[in-house]
Amino acid sequence: MEKLKIAVQKSGRLSEKSLQLLGECGIQFEAGTHRLISPSQNFPAEILYLRDDDIPQYVADSVADVGIVGENIIAENAKSLLVAQKLGFAKCKMSLALPKGTDYRNLKWFNGKRIATSYPHILQTFLDKNGLDSEIHEISGSVEIAPSIGLADAIFDIVSTGSTLISNGLKEVEIVLNSQAILVQSPLLNAEKKKILENLIFRINAVQQAKNNKYILLNAPNDKLDLITSALPGMKSPTIMPLALEGWSSLHSVVNEDDFWEVIGKLKEYGAQGILVIPIEKMIL
Repeated sequence: MEKLKIAVQKSGRLSEKSLQLLGECGIQFEAGTHRLISPSQNFPAEILYLRDDDIPQYVADSVADVGIVGENIIAENAKSLLVAQKLGFAKCKMSLALPKGTDYRNLKWFNGKRIATSYPHILQTFLDKNGLDSEIHEISGSVEIAPSIGLADAIFDIVSTGSTLISNGLKEVEIVLNSQAILVQSPLLNAEKKKILENLIFRINAVQQAKNNKYILLNAPNDKLDLITSALPGMKSPTIMPLALEGWSSLHSVVNEDDFWEVIGKLKEYGAQGILVIPIEKMIL
């Protein structure tokens, strides 16, 4: 039987989250820092542990069938890979930043300036798109110190929380790219491997839906059921069951994380009591 070869980052900011996601999808495998490959014990797949910069090439060459990697890595490598699924974690920005005291007004400031980065392709694409003539200094690691040592006038780098910029006396002035972890696939998958990938994506969707929603249970007076039901979007409509206490019912529903506190506020206002909130492990739509 064919096995889907899944490339994940061996170490770094995507590694732990990638392995956690596969575990939440019910895929069992032996993880270890010294392993290069781990076959799954209960799913037709094997995990390849690679450097993140190498994952796009391995998938493009069909050494790996799919890979979990940051959008920024794909953009920098300029590989023509198919995005099978956006994964919603390891979110970051790729931004231009300058020394704090710089008088910055618009992109024209970068004309004739030196910019230090580890992502020259993404930066050059952005400069060309905006008609800017800047000098790119490609360096690996410690990009943020380049202005303070006189190597560059500005930097282009990953920004997660912004704390590294602040600690190095820099300010973010332009967001060039928003990035997150994505599942990319080779365009050369055979029919059997495509089927395995579809199964994997089905499981990923169930995990993602669960994380984006909460299961709630509440008690409501029957004369307020219509009002309370109107505040509960749910998947279709809430489940309503009579309580032993006359005139009261129990309602069960699902609420999206983004709307959660607004919905809870309305439920309290409309007379709901005993509201319980329960995390959802998997959610199949």
